[in-house]
Amino acid sequence: MIKPWKYSPLTALLCFLITAKLAFATAYPLPPPHQRLIGEPTKHTVVRGDYFQRLAEQYNVGFLALIAANPGVDPFLTYQKPSDTLVSAQQSAELAVSQSEKKAQSQASIHIPTQLLLPFVERKGIVINLPELRLYYFQPELNRVHVFPVGIGRKGLATPNLTSYIGEKRKDPIWRPTQEMKARYLAEKGIILADEIPSGPNNPFGKYALRLATSEFLIHGTNQRFGIGTRASSGCIRMYDDDIKWLFENVPLNTQVKIIDQPIKMSYEKPGLKLFEVHQALTSEQTALQNADGWQRLVKFIGESEIERYRADFEKPSGLVIRVEKAKSAVQQAAD
Repeated sequence: MIKPWKYSPLTALLCFLITAKLAFATAYPLPPPHQRLIGEPTKHTVVRGDYFQRLAEQYNVGFLALIAANPGVDPFLTYQKPSDTLVSAQQSAELAVSQSEKKAQSQASIHIPTQLLLPFVERKGIVINLPELRLYYFQPELNRVHVFPVGIGRKGLATPNLTSYIGEKRKDPIWRPTQEMKARYLAEKGIILADEIPSGPNNPFGKYALRLATSEFLIHGTNQRFGIGTRASSGCIRMYDDDIKWLFENVPLNTQVKIIDQPIKMSYEKPGLKLFEVHQALTSEQTALQNADGWQRLVKFIGESEIERYRADFEKPSGLVIRVEKAKSAVQQAAD
């Protein structure tokens, strides 16, 4: 006999945990003015069915940020073999998972970039740092900063550096494609765009948009899951729907907006503690400049005697906060 389902608080909790998207904190206490470190490092234990897009949404971080923080890891990972190699969904379907492999799954983990350094900028209003694909909203009166992943303009449609302000809020925004956009959609996708696209599943602005000054440049939502934390937009700033809704409801009109380009961030947190964070530059030209100018900045920050130990962190940016450690002398190594 099948017993009827009965409600219980435990059942409700289990259903919530199974179906709800985990809301990961995006608000951090502001550090003192001379410090920049916020957040704590997070490691996620991989379970069957995990993949980077899901984890990006779960922890509210960018897709490319996850890839940079976990080099060599398949974004479609599902579990880890005993050899410590993360296996893709397609490969896993072809493998018989033994008990020892199942045990290894619970030991696999990936880095979630939830610890970071604030950009070198006035802690005011909205700041978007393009190389790290993040938006910061500073609330100094509450001693708080909110951090969100964003999508920015793809190659050829780059998001510009600028200083502006929130000039208008639009709920259920209408999309009016430019002639250039219409031509591009027709050439790339074979789609003929109407003059106006109302709010709905075919509108790439999502449900909310913040207009910068009187321009057509927007910070807006999306009608797609993928694209946040990547370079995929037509130049505007794209956000998850929950994030843009929060900004829409909490950011006043006339709030300052600064879009900056800082691939390298450094901080003297306290005597003896130096931290730095490196992100991939936006273009090959900027990468070359970063390799010349940025390297010299790091040499000055870290010191010529120690810098070579951090060359790999500079040349292959992980986007993670790196602590500068002094090399131990032969005497110290012997003592250890």
